[in-house]
Amino acid sequence: MHTMAPAEALGQDIPLFNLSTFWAKFLIGLLSLVCFANSYNGNFVFDDSEAIINNKDLREETSIGDLWMHDFWGTKLSTNASHKSYRPLTVLTFRINYSLAGGLHPIGFHVGNIILHCVVSVLMFDVFSLLFGGTSDKGKKIIYAPKAALLSALLFAVHPVHTECVAGIVGRADLLCAFFVVLSFLGYCKALPGINKEECTSVFWVLFSVFLGAIAMLCKEQGITVLGLNAVFDVFVICKLNLLECIQKVLHRDRTPENLSFLKKGLFSRISILAAGGICMLYVRWRIMGTGPPAFTDVDNPASFAGNPLVRVINYNYYYSLNGWLLLCPWWLCFDWSMGCIPLIKSLSDSRIMAPAALWFCLFGLMYQALFSSNGQTRRILTMGLGFLTIPYLPASNLFFRVGFVIAERVLYLPSVGYCMLLTYGYSKICRQFRKKKLGTAAVLGLLSINVVRCVYRSNQWKSEELLFQSALFVCPLNAKVHYNVGKNLADQGLQTDAIKYYREAVRLNPKYVHAMNNLGNILKEKDELHEAEQLLSRAVAIQPDFSAAWMNLGIVQNSLKRFEEAEKSYLTAIKYRKKYPDCYYNLGRLYADLNRHMDALNAWRNATFLKPEHSLAWNNMIILLDNTGNLAQAEAIGREALKLLPHDHSITFSLANVLGKAQKYKIAFTPYVVMNLYQKTKQKCMQYGYNSVKNLNYFETCLLYTFF
Repeated sequence: MHTMAPAEALGQDIPLFNLSTFWAKFLIGLLSLVCFANSYNGNFVFDDSEAIINNKDLREETSIGDLWMHDFWGTKLSTNASHKSYRPLTVLTFRINYSLAGGLHPIGFHVGNIILHCVVSVLMFDVFSLLFGGTSDKGKKIIYAPKAALLSALLFAVHPVHTECVAGIVGRADLLCAFFVVLSFLGYCKALPGINKEECTSVFWVLFSVFLGAIAMLCKEQGITVLGLNAVFDVFVICKLNLLECIQKVLHRDRTPENLSFLKKGLFSRISILAAGGICMLYVRWRIMGTGPPAFTDVDNPASFAGNPLVRVINYNYYYSLNGWLLLCPWWLCFDWSMGCIPLIKSLSDSRIMAPAALWFCLFGLMYQALFSSNGQTRRILTMGLGFLTIPYLPASNLFFRVGFVIAERVLYLPSVGYCMLLTYGYSKICRQFRKKKLGTAAVLGLLSINVVRCVYRSNQWKSEELLFQSALFVCPLNAKVHYNVGKNLADQGLQTDAIKYYREAVRLNPKYVHAMNNLGNILKEKDELHEAEQLLSRAVAIQPDFSAAWMNLGIVQNSLKRFEEAEKSYLTAIKYRKKYPDCYYNLGRLYADLNRHMDALNAWRNATFLKPEHSLAWNNMIILLDNTGNLAQAEAIGREALKLLPHDHSITFSLANVLGKAQKYKIAFTPYVVMNLYQKTKQKCMQYGYNSVKNLNYFETCLLYTFF
């Protein structure tokens, strides 16, 4: 009589259609594509600005070797300003996208992310097949549970919490990391007895798995956790080590050879290789990091700055419970959870303390079942489900070092593997208990459909910053950064009045938010509300004395208030903290020009053009100042130098033509090229004075005659 293996029984309990491996993987890939395909034409949003748009490591002028010396954002790892996130392989893929597209075209970046998620989702079917699979009585053959693997892979493919990783381009770090983690796990499985029959190749596969783990770590630091996943699978699944039995035998001093039989399977050598590889990876990572861990602020991770250790522990656990809730109910999703979005729990009377209590009640219940269950299949599924849920999350848990965020949905990409596995197992138990297959099928199809719709809707919100930031207002209304970003987006669109409202709210929620103060002061300065602007900017530099942009804007306001000496001090302070600041040199030059300190003004503008050769305003002001002071030869030389760098700049051409006209060099001034540029400038003048075009030849001739004569 045939006895059904546990894995087969698990598959029978799940009311899904039987599919071949090919069609199962096709369905997984198709659904993962449907969920996020509409993000292909999204813009660069949020962190994409720093990681891609402003990252010089993507440009050809930066050597490939520099990628290995810089962090994820293009900053040298050796500097204190570095974020210390070392992901050179991810940056390399961005550089390839940039090169293939011939510039910053987001479609190629988004398509790369979508394809990566589809590939990882399809590979997850193989991973879940191994995790759910049981061994026969002889222990030599793996029996797979395709229904359980299919359901888990489908749940993974359509989980809405993955939207940030797929629709946000910087999420590629998590996608690449997961890809190589999966390959490392599958490679390690080839070295295990019962899976690989060629024992002579087992060492090769272990070493190859460690190598893939190192590659995963070069995509994102989380990749090193695959070594722990491999070890847990080897020890508790393949070698079937029972911790309780081991503890009991140690207490009874039972050291008979039979009790050490698991070591005969090569476990010790495999674990030794994993441990040695992990130590080497951590050592190299420590040497590369340079000056130490990054410096985060209390607004990034307020719990880690709490003075009371008990408050820190309680809030860390509260964060864990919120991450668990996002996996269970991914409805409230937000691009940023910092800056007061989640107020600290400071008292045991806070009702929110029930959340971590509920989390640990569930986890301890699952751990108890994993340890004490008489069913080997249950022990294995719960052990690996908990392993995948917790081990990849450890780098983000604040246990080993402080992290720069409260909650980050992207770090849940790998832990969601464990969640999907546990959910599938729980679903199979429910189906076995009630035996209503039609209802069970409707329930799982309904869950998958809801998740698909949620993914499509959420990925659409990631297509633009306006949609993304507005969506966050409903999830995190207490987050000052959300209001700041909404205000900044409105200001970029020219809606300054609306932007002021959100900047004020950001400052109200976080009275030390210097960037919001700076931007609000900037807008008020443009609206000629100078006294309030000065107050805001003065507060900003008092809170953060090295905030160069605020010092420069304060100088502009003080200059407008005719307090020239204070303005000069503010400009020089800005340059003190930021040596390469062309805009500040430009504004300093304007101040000197107002004070008739012509040489100082020329030197300031020359510094601006040296630091930023395309600084059109600085070039043009130099030409005009030299023209007004009668230095026509020098003005002509500066104008010619500027035109070599900015040949299509009409303002510079107009100023140079003016100089040439005064110097009576009419033939040079009326070359076709200069005339064409002058025509464009004159067209702008016509529009300025109410003319619809330059068809009025008399006006055009008048402009030319006025310019040269």
